[in-house]
Amino acid sequence: MLSERLLSKTVGLGARQLFRSKGECARTLPAPEAGHEYLLYVHIPFCDVLCPYCSFTRFPFREEAARRYFEALRRELKMIHDLGYQPPSAYIGGGTPTIMMDELERTIDYMRELFPTIKEVSSETNPPHLDRERLKRLSHMVQRFSVGVQSFDNTLLKRMDRYNKYGSAEEIVERIQSVHDMFDTFNVDMIFNFPGQTPEMVSRDIDVFRTTGANQITYYPLMASPGSEKLMQTCFHGQVDYNLEKDLYNTLFDKMTAPVEKGGAGFYATDVYTFAKDRDAMIDEYVVDYGEYVAAGCGGYSFLGDDIYTNDSSLDGYCRRIEEGTMSVASHISMGHANGKRYRMGRELFGLRLDNRAWRRDFGKYIQYDMPVEYGYLAANGAFDKNNADELTLTRKGRYLVLVMMRQIFIGMNTERDRLRTLLPECERKMFADSAAKQIAAAKAADEAAGADQ
Repeated sequence: MLSERLLSKTVGLGARQLFRSKGECARTLPAPEAGHEYLLYVHIPFCDVLCPYCSFTRFPFREEAARRYFEALRRELKMIHDLGYQPPSAYIGGGTPTIMMDELERTIDYMRELFPTIKEVSSETNPPHLDRERLKRLSHMVQRFSVGVQSFDNTLLKRMDRYNKYGSAEEIVERIQSVHDMFDTFNVDMIFNFPGQTPEMVSRDIDVFRTTGANQITYYPLMASPGSEKLMQTCFHGQVDYNLEKDLYNTLFDKMTAPVEKGGAGFYATDVYTFAKDRDAMIDEYVVDYGEYVAAGCGGYSFLGDDIYTNDSSLDGYCRRIEEGTMSVASHISMGHANGKRYRMGRELFGLRLDNRAWRRDFGKYIQYDMPVEYGYLAANGAFDKNNADELTLTRKGRYLVLVMMRQIFIGMNTERDRLRTLLPECERKMFADSAAKQIAAAKAADEAAGADQ
């Protein structure tokens, strides 16, 4: 465990420093560089329920605010087009993108019109929106559809305040079973390492998942920022236990990849924590295939070369910037060449294979000599299976070490999102305070119901 703790602390500290916004910058993105491919990320920040573990930019749904937002979003997509971007793929995340189907469909139609290069579109959703009639048109527009389930354990769902709003585990299973065949790739998003979660609970969740018919699962480690971790301690009556995380990961990895005849799901690992029935399926983490991406929407991050551009995280601020005729870019972070290479190393290993010949082509040296400290640490801790001039691949321990790296990187980004949330206008900050109060009340009600049943 010492190697994982050291890695977690080192990467976590670096990520918190790296992702801290450095102040105002020009309100636009640079033009694309010739020969580079950029994924398009589109953010829809509205949810019916604000979950206590989530630090992404999101707001309680209000129809008037949402319609204003979608209009601004389409205008920003046009600005991205006018800069010269023509992405081959688009990912629509949130929030809950399907919260207003008419606006989402109109936005995808417009996006396809602006960017005829787009070959595939991914979109997220939440369980209440899994309805065949509701998704009829969207199923012809989206190739990969991902539903946020998080757990099939009803006790955990109640503590997240999802049970009453999104349905019981049994209801969610029925909804997935009714629509999973409408999309080429149907993904179920899950989370492991909630306070109080055990390997047995994770194993049961996978048994339930196998009944849904979904052909992909992404099993994220809990990536709680300091702010969301405090709220979770209240709602879950316990702290996040990173000492347990490795055992939970090994449980889910074994269960997902074991043959069906041996009680497993028989899925392939397509990145460190995504598993698919088809080895070549579209995967959830777009950063594996696209190191650079351009973001449209409130709170979005654009990764362009060694630079990060962050969009305004205030809902009103975002819309006002667009309505004033500028893009929504609020700050710029220069990672620097060394951090840019570290990010690429983590991203490629996250996808289970680092192309060493491509590394030498781009940087003049094989990674063993170009990044001796980072490479040496992983090699000394048994991370690599194949380790030669062609490629680096991962052992089981290496997969977990890379998971720790990526978890800390994302926590660093979430910590910055938490900080930016404290700078929002008072009316927007109040939304989060009110939501937190509701989450705590829901957790208390779950406790009282559990006590009454004993």
